[in-house]
Amino acid sequence: MFSLPVQWLSANRQNLGRLVLIRVLVLAAQAGSVGIARLSGIVQLPWTALAITLGVSAVLCLFAALRLTRPWPVTEQEYAAHLGCDLAIHSALLYFAGGPTNPFASYYLVPLTIAAATLPWLYTLVLAALTLVVFSLMLLSYEPLHLLVANDGAVLSYGMWLSFALSAAVITLFVARMATALREQENLQAQRREQAMRDQQLLAVATQAAGAAHELGTPLSTMSVLLKELQQEHANQPTLSEDLKLLQAQVGQCKQTLQQLVRAAEADRRQTVQEQTAVEWLEATMDRWHLMRPEASYSFEVVSLGTPPRLTPPVELTQALLNLLNNAADACPENLAIRLHWDARELCLSIRDHGAGVPLAIAEQLGKPFFTTKGKGFGLGLFLSQASVTRAGGTVKLYNHEEGGTLTELRLPRHYALA
Repeated sequence: MFSLPVQWLSANRQNLGRLVLIRVLVLAAQAGSVGIARLSGIVQLPWTALAITLGVSAVLCLFAALRLTRPWPVTEQEYAAHLGCDLAIHSALLYFAGGPTNPFASYYLVPLTIAAATLPWLYTLVLAALTLVVFSLMLLSYEPLHLLVANDGAVLSYGMWLSFALSAAVITLFVARMATALREQENLQAQRREQAMRDQQLLAVATQAAGAAHELGTPLSTMSVLLKELQQEHANQPTLSEDLKLLQAQVGQCKQTLQQLVRAAEADRRQTVQEQTAVEWLEATMDRWHLMRPEASYSFEVVSLGTPPRLTPPVELTQALLNLLNNAADACPENLAIRLHWDARELCLSIRDHGAGVPLAIAEQLGKPFFTTKGKGFGLGLFLSQASVTRAGGTVKLYNHEEGGTLTELRLPRHYALA
């Protein structure tokens, strides 16, 4: 799917685009007001100076619109400079049209409100100070507003109403959206920081796992040799021989697990993941899991109708599913209910056990590294599962089922599938 570069989606760029729209609307209102005043003859103003100022404002709007077509990132300094230009143009218009006596003097608050909602406080403080200085100087020198009508109070009241309506509309419609864009940007940054922390934790776990796999190879080989010798020495003791065979099988299982770890890493590096349907993937994974947990009993049901979507699940996603199945079996190995369904947006696999459920006091801690509710666990299964599923664009959530036990839901986006 086509996606825009990050710099095109920044909050400053989006806010500058909204600021250009505000400028166009305000420029249209200012030009309309000046035009009506010129044609009606109700006021005498320096029309040439006002026309030049409005022309500069139009050029600034065009420049900002062209600027947005370039890929350069919009910085906070640049955005503050644009607001400063708006304040300067408004000050020039006020100077030629009555200064502080003009009913549109209150429009100063709009750029300052935008700055306060979208920029750090230092930029807002600087803009506010400049506005205060300019407005204070305007109290000493400005072009008076000469109304050529008898009922000048009504004209000023109308101007004040129009200024208030324009300011309220701009603040309501645009400043709120700008603030929302900033909050969304902050949430995105928080999610990225959380993802970076999770990646660091995964890297630490992977490094330890690689070191442990390397160190365990030699002891397991030594144990295998010694067990064979012990079996030969005690072949005439049936009970001890059976125990030694069991130990030999367990050592072999450990060696096979390490070999699978190496093969899985090599297959992932070569990207030799087999394409299969979602049902085939789940059935193969559950068969493998049931060999490890023969004491568990379960039922598997495909709820959705039609052809199941096809997947190329990476090794870590299969391991994530195995971890979730093991967690359910640890809670209660009897009568696990596994269901699969899909729709146009996502795949959903639910695993329901009949254990004690998730204690509310520790619900928020589940999924964090090295946190476990099992005395023999390491606290990594759910953490690694969530990390693997998140990388695939999915989610893992645990709920207390209303009839008892825990409901685990693994969801993957439908676009993760090939068909």
